[in-house]
Amino acid sequence: MDAIDRKILHYVQKNNLLTNAELSELVGLSATSVQRRLARLRADRVINGDIAIIDPAAVGRPLMMLVSVELARERADIIDRFKRSVRSSAEVQSAYYVTGETDFVLIVSARDMADYEAFTREFFYDNPDIKGFKTSVVMDRIKATFDLPVWPD
Repeated sequence: MDAIDRKILHYVQKNNLLTNAELSELVGLSATSVQRRLARLRADRVINGDIAIIDPAAVGRPLMMLVSVELARERADIIDRFKRSVRSSAEVQSAYYVTGETDFVLIVSARDMADYEAFTREFFYDNPDIKGFKTSVVMDRIKATFDLPVWPD
């Protein structure tokens, strides 16, 4: 990956709707060259899909929780099973397997507290592999991004 690739990544992660012509002006290459580079970056899985970022409140899911989860035991099968349950849960927006006092940190969306309580009963309390969990309710979303500092070096 060279400086031009990094420049392309910088602009695409800010606005993935830019045309090849617009990107070519920003990075100083032809539109065809930009198109080839984007295809390679996608093929190499440097760019992993195109997503739309949706306002949670606009779709009736204004509450966001940060949930620290502690598993009952640290065993590979339990960890793998929990990871599968997280991946299959629509309410879990992001999940991280972490070091420290807890095993996982989840970002969970909910319509309201009753919705979140129902989620906790099904997802946490009904799971014998979970020792405990702690919830912090997000009061204000200050920054939410997937942008990485890729350019300039």
